Amino acid sequence: MSPDRPVGAPRVALVHDWLTGMRGGEKVLEALCELYPHAPVFTMVHVPGTESPVIARHRIRASPLSRLPGVARYYRHLLPLFPAAAETFDLDAFDLVLSSSHCAVKSAVRPGRAVHLSYCHTPMRYVWDQREAYFGPRRLGRAGAAALRPVLAWLARWDAGTASRVDRYLANSQHVARRIARYYNRRADVVHPPVDTGFYRPDGRPAGDFALAVSALAPYKRLDIAVDACRLAGVTLRVVGWGPEEARLKAASGGSVELLGTRSDEEIRELYRASGVVLLPGEEDFGIVPLEAQACGRPVVAAAAGGALETVVDGVTGVLVEPGSAEAMAEGIRRALGARFDPATLRQHAEAFGRERFKARVAAIADETLAAGASPTTTW
Repeated sequence: MSPDRPVGAPRVALVHDWLTGMRGGEKVLEALCELYPHAPVFTMVHVPGTESPVIARHRIRASPLSRLPGVARYYRHLLPLFPAAAETFDLDAFDLVLSSSHCAVKSAVRPGRAVHLSYCHTPMRYVWDQREAYFGPRRLGRAGAAALRPVLAWLARWDAGTASRVDRYLANSQHVARRIARYYNRRADVVHPPVDTGFYRPDGRPAGDFALAVSALAPYKRLDIAVDACRLAGVTLRVVGWGPEEARLKAASGGSVELLGTRSDEEIRELYRASGVVLLPGEEDFGIVPLEAQACGRPVVAAAAGGALETVVDGVTGVLVEPGSAEAMAEGIRRALGARFDPATLRQHAEAFGRERFKARVAAIADETLAAGASPTTTW
């Protein structure tokens, strides 16, 4: 640990699946880095320069997977190796292991005297209820999907079998808490992710006439629905993000969609402010984008499922629509652009999910968990 760690403070290790960009999970890690400024960060894959300055100030220790040539281009294809990578971290020197997990690092092996508090963005979605979206016949063909089936079944068994390595779970939403109960048979405390309402704020400009999506270009994000909905509504769609669906979206979008790739936080804030409406077409575990948009005074049209039910107030901060329907989302876009949403009300709603509230809640639970010592919490 750093020599300037306060005397008597617990020795904390932060563990995160991978550092290859600043998405919602990395913004949670950033807040945890602020909370524990002397904690090193352990991760399976690290692409230097993709993390924020706050995270970069910490010592980052990556697994051997990170030394593979060009790993940034294909790390998602290393899924069967993630269990072994998550178990390579040397955590013997620490009192508290705090993992930020959406894939495998909730299964990091802690020393017996330490406690493991896991902020779970979701149980490993690739092997549970979104397996078909990632590895089903529509994406891999019948032969490819069949070949992967035993590997995914093994990963699911491993994921469930290592759930007891965590002493206490935090979930980012009620939706995820229910998934933790279903797949891990464990109770989770809900702590909503932090929104930087000091950074994301209105600038007084009038709403624009285009729709915006800020998202990883991954199958479960259902950006294909946003593309179709904007075409039906006659509205231009701008998409910020990158990922494996980029080529597919380009082929399907025609001329009505602008794929903007990776953008800085400052550029994304400007796009929020300039937009007319922000879209969330897929079922999110939580989804921080709707709250960033609302903090900037812009309404959200979202599928009425998952975390959006906790972040979007229908008719007040946006419009909730039938999941999986481009027609329903198109009608929601028309409603949102034709309505008068109050930017002050939108922002007030987002402020309830602020960064300081998140850090205070995590710190209190961490102190409570350390005081209780290492023993798994009650199963269902």
